[in-house]
Amino acid sequence: MANKNNQGTLDANEVLQNSEAFFFKNKKVIIAAVAVVVLILVGIFSYKSLISGPREEKASTALAKGQDYFNQEMFEKALNGDGAGYAGFAKISNDYSGTDAGNLANLYAGLCNAYLNKWDAAQKFLDSYSTAGDAMVSPAAVAALGNAYAHLNQLDKAVGCLKKAAKLADERADDGVNNSLSPQFLMQAGEILESQNKKDEALVLYQNIKKKYLNSAQVQSSEIDKYIERASIK
Repeated sequence: MANKNNQGTLDANEVLQNSEAFFFKNKKVIIAAVAVVVLILVGIFSYKSLISGPREEKASTALAKGQDYFNQEMFEKALNGDGAGYAGFAKISNDYSGTDAGNLANLYAGLCNAYLNKWDAAQKFLDSYSTAGDAMVSPAAVAALGNAYAHLNQLDKAVGCLKKAAKLADERADDGVNNSLSPQFLMQAGEILESQNKKDEALVLYQNIKKKYLNSAQVQSSEIDKYIERASIK
């Protein structure tokens, strides 16, 4: 178990462990969410190919090949190619920049690098991804960027991304409250704030989680109360 200092504050190592645990715990959710977006985009690409020409169509074809590797968690091949005709998400994002497929390749490449613990590259690709109007992938992508910043010790940026991810998730929820994603993102942000000895800011986040996300697992299980108690210790 990671250490805490004698005031009960999380240290940087524990924050990184929790960040990594969150990322890998949600691997299948993120993979499934991105896969759904790809299926939707395939139909869009079919239409766009009539308008934008063969470039968009070629990009979507290349993306589909990489998705198979990604879904099988063969992240190295998905990222850098298989040497048998598939170039890899990194190259697709560069070769087809300006297309929807090229944009999604940035997200895929960022996630692949994150799963391979290559956080510098993960940050660059994830930061290049342009979010859309969906309720799952865009918030998860911004949160993934926050995790990358946390691993690079750019903690203020990490907190900002995680707060933004929660806001995106809420904005795109039917009732304005995403009880599944937002509390996780905000709790991560709070943990980072605690590691920076910004316990008052962390406490505000935790209290807001308890007040706003009443049907979340974190509130229903009283897990958030432990966070509130810890952040309340001066």
